[in-house]
Amino acid sequence: MADELSENLSNGNAVPETMVKGGSSVTLTFPDGNAREFPAGITPGEVAQAISTSLGKKAISATVNGAHWDLAWPIEGDAEIAIHTMQDDEQALELIRHDFAHVMARAVQEIWPDTKVTIGPVTEKGWFYDFDRAEPFTPEDLGRIEAKIKEIVAARDPVTTEIWDRDRAIAHYKERNEPFKVELIDRIPEGAPIRMYWHGDWQDLCRGPHFQHTGQLPADAFKLMGVSGAYWFGDTSRPMLQRIQGVAFKNRQDLKAHLTFLEEAAKRDHRKLGREMDLFHMQEEAPGQVFWHPNGWTIYTQLQDYMRRKQRAGGYREINTPQVVDRKLWEASGHWEKYQHHMFIVEVDESRDGENDDAAVKDKAQTRINALKPMNCPCHVQVYNQGLKSYRDLPLRLAEFGSCARFEPSGALHGIMRVRGFTQDDAHIFCTEDQIQEECARFIDFLAGVYRELGFPDFEIRFATRPEKRVGTEESWDYVENALENAIKAVGRDYVLEPGDGAFYGPKLDFYLTDAIGRVWQCGTFQVDPNLPERLDATYIGADGEKHRPFMLHRAALGSFERFVGILIEEHSGKLPFWLAPRQVVVASIVSEADDYIREIVAELQKAGVRAEADLRNEKINYKVREHSVGKVPVILAIGHREVADRTVTVRRLGEKATDVTSLEEAVSTLAREATPPDLL
Repeated sequence: MADELSENLSNGNAVPETMVKGGSSVTLTFPDGNAREFPAGITPGEVAQAISTSLGKKAISATVNGAHWDLAWPIEGDAEIAIHTMQDDEQALELIRHDFAHVMARAVQEIWPDTKVTIGPVTEKGWFYDFDRAEPFTPEDLGRIEAKIKEIVAARDPVTTEIWDRDRAIAHYKERNEPFKVELIDRIPEGAPIRMYWHGDWQDLCRGPHFQHTGQLPADAFKLMGVSGAYWFGDTSRPMLQRIQGVAFKNRQDLKAHLTFLEEAAKRDHRKLGREMDLFHMQEEAPGQVFWHPNGWTIYTQLQDYMRRKQRAGGYREINTPQVVDRKLWEASGHWEKYQHHMFIVEVDESRDGENDDAAVKDKAQTRINALKPMNCPCHVQVYNQGLKSYRDLPLRLAEFGSCARFEPSGALHGIMRVRGFTQDDAHIFCTEDQIQEECARFIDFLAGVYRELGFPDFEIRFATRPEKRVGTEESWDYVENALENAIKAVGRDYVLEPGDGAFYGPKLDFYLTDAIGRVWQCGTFQVDPNLPERLDATYIGADGEKHRPFMLHRAALGSFERFVGILIEEHSGKLPFWLAPRQVVVASIVSEADDYIREIVAELQKAGVRAEADLRNEKINYKVREHSVGKVPVILAIGHREVADRTVTVRRLGEKATDVTSLEEAVSTLAREATPPDLL
């Protein structure tokens, strides 16, 4: 489209002179810098047609002064404009998904006319629409809706738009008994346009833009994914609505690829694998908190021990701080004002002497308000503040496997990936301003080594710079941002710039991993903070003998252990690296006469540091192999008469059909080496 646009504009014949003579005009500037006059009130569709008949046919929408614009909306003033076709992925996908939401709502009301419609926004891969209907939608209903959608697409019904005044729109929806639309109009700010869209004869309130007719939708590139419950604007006091979700793409191939991705993701779902591998469970008495089983806790502690060794080698000193802290500290740090809605509050009546344990009787004057810590940083400053610090003590690196609690809405909880109780591999570096660059480079190298040993050889750095609302001088921001940029360059890394996304107190680096099926996870972080040391009065004595404020560098490599364990489970489909596998070896009997030899094998493996167990059940070996394979045990040693006589083992590795017969000594040596964490090899 860009080449065609440039050619038609530069030849001087794109806009007939008669279009602007005798009336007011607007100047439209195109992406290539060309500018032309058009009559005021011209629509992007007419602009596209004026440029060329071909572009007029291919145009789907426009961007006018940075806003996505319907081809039918008039342009009343000078503007920058870009015409979009189906080749422009971002705009095309937005229209496809937005129009499918409307067409689906139309299909539902054509099948079930008494259904009331609410809202239907675009999502990352598709859309959803919430409905108020007495009867629940069934899987069979979704099939009927899909068929009706295809009928509407095939009808190629025109899509039109009008702007109505508020009273007329409210009267319209009251007459149609659509109370949710009346509420939506009440939420539209005064002065904002109330746009009414028609897809054929079916009408909806919408901000737009949309296609010009329903036939522009790719009828073979969408799918309805399911039904769930949803409250109107999240208000639990309102009746629950039914949410139908769909996905849509530009073509059938992209849809098929997405559905294949979802199938693979479902196989890797850490919640499913957690049950199969007996790792953990969640229950309603402790929402958002993990009950770790022995197998899962083995993974957790192995990972924690690994990080403890890495941090010790990296010059960190491990500490531990309280989980319940008086609100006074949170007020001093600023978290009480900014973050209280995420805190779990704990009230304690200090007047209780143990004789009266009636929790209902409280002395308000003696009641102390505490909070479970949602983060570790204020407590780390308290450790730093104990005793006088000199510039010679800096940088001081304090690390903690800090247990934190944050209130997350129940709808946001997701297995062990999004929880309310978690432990971070948290650390804070107290340093001088001129040490920031070196500490940043040092951390990136540290983090790269950790990720590489955990199976992620590459990662992305996103550099978030000063936001509009911030504290500190421009000179300080310049210095710190330059320090982070220079640190990234010093270690030979690239970065993606995210302007304005830094914290109000300082810039930050976020580190993203891409897993085996292409999903991106934000794990590590590095944040520069001069604010908290100021608020909590942290100081050091400089070379000049005067007090100075240290900078505080917040950093984490894995983030929360809970989430990172979930990422590892899904990355490896449960087939964890041997050193992390909770059950590394099962020695299984083929005949009962092998039991004594099996006990000897297990003892030798355990002595060599391998997590080994015996399976002496009176079951066929194929049954045992299937069962332990479902549990993702990496190695099964099958022992029968021949193995006993020859003092050998038959090795079956997870996912491999072939077996290998080897001596006991060689098997123990090989498995002990594989069981060694990568930092100890």
